[in-house]
Amino acid sequence: MSKPAGEFQIGLERLDAYEFEVQFDKPQYERILLDEPAPLGRDQAPNASRILAAAVGNCLSASLLFCLKKAGVEAGGLRTDVQVQLVRNENNRLRIGSVDVTLHPSVPDGAALAGCLSTFEDFCVVTQSVRAGLEVRVKVEPEPEKG
Repeated sequence: MSKPAGEFQIGLERLDAYEFEVQFDKPQYERILLDEPAPLGRDQAPNASRILAAAVGNCLSASLLFCLKKAGVEAGGLRTDVQVQLVRNENNRLRIGSVDVTLHPSVPDGAALAGCLSTFEDFCVVTQSVRAGLEVRVKVEPEPEKG
């Protein structure tokens, strides 16, 4: 059984058609808009699937940077690509089939990066949570530091 460690709440308010405004739990966080692609919505903002992809990519990126920092390595930069595959289930309903994340850190020392590769994913709250329901594959492809 999991032990509670905290909670937060966000609010969504419908503005028009399928467009919603998301209000976060802290006043310093900007509100964001969500919308569905056509033909349902007007495609004026990202939809929930894209926000999920951003959350997975961001969480993995932050986890890798944290691990590198603990190892004494300052990453010169980090670019993350997230690819989502949409599939149809047996009832022809659209679902997220898988998420592929490729992280491109700029690091001066590959040895420190190698030490993080076996652990950083385990500390990503979002990725480890969604893995219970869908496949998330992760690759790390270092890039040379820009100097």
